Amino acid sequence: MAANYAKRDANRSGSRENIAFIRQMLAELRKVAEKEKADMLCYLIEMAYVEAGDLHARM
Repeated sequence: MAANYAKRDANRSGSRENIAFIRQMLAELRKVAEKEKADMLCYLIEMAYVEAGDLHARM
């Protein structure tokens, strides 16, 4: 039983790290999109960035 909880916590930790990584990559992509003056792309990336932050906070 304890092994199941440990496994679940490890999976949650890995998922949390993955979401943090995605969020970090989105921030980098936004910088590139801004340099290209791609306003709609900036907006969409920002929305994904916010969503990733929300997911990260709930984990």
